Amino acid sequence: MIYNGEAFYIDQLKSSDALHLNKLLVSNTQRLKRFLPKTIAANRTLEDSKSYIEFKMDCMNAKSEFVFTVKDKPTKNVAGLIILKNLDWEEKQGEFAYCIGEKFKGRGWMKQAIKAASNFATNDLGLKTLQIIAHQSNKSSVNVAKKSGFKWKKTLKDVFIPEDESPLDMELYELTI
Repeated sequence: MIYNGEAFYIDQLKSSDALHLNKLLVSNTQRLKRFLPKTIAANRTLEDSKSYIEFKMDCMNAKSEFVFTVKDKPTKNVAGLIILKNLDWEEKQGEFAYCIGEKFKGRGWMKQAIKAASNFATNDLGLKTLQIIAHQSNKSSVNVAKKSGFKWKKTLKDVFIPEDESPLDMELYELTI
């Protein structure tokens, strides 16, 4: 467990999370698919979620990517995900992607969760630069970045192409330790 708060806790993704992960992503598909299309596509069915978790657990063992669940404490249901990806061990750099279910948004959980995951990334993994890449229209994600101590660095031109859309400019936020 990397964080244990009053309302939620954060832990590494486990096989036992398949059902709750699938429910979270299926029930939030419409609001998450624009910016997390690969994660949504990989979790359409319960069997897909089991395969996704197995693959991500292999990635965690290889230290190529880390996936954490944000869990509601009373129910132990998966309320959100934090993915630490695009790891560059030479540069000691990684990028966060994250999401939270509709019924849990607006509580400040993701801000706390990103701070906790940042502490894990720097203290346990030795990373020095953490990034969040968000579209300016995704106000919630931009606010999480800013409120978690990440600073805007630059606009990345045409770097993300959502399904059935033209390429989008994305905003790069960084936290340097």
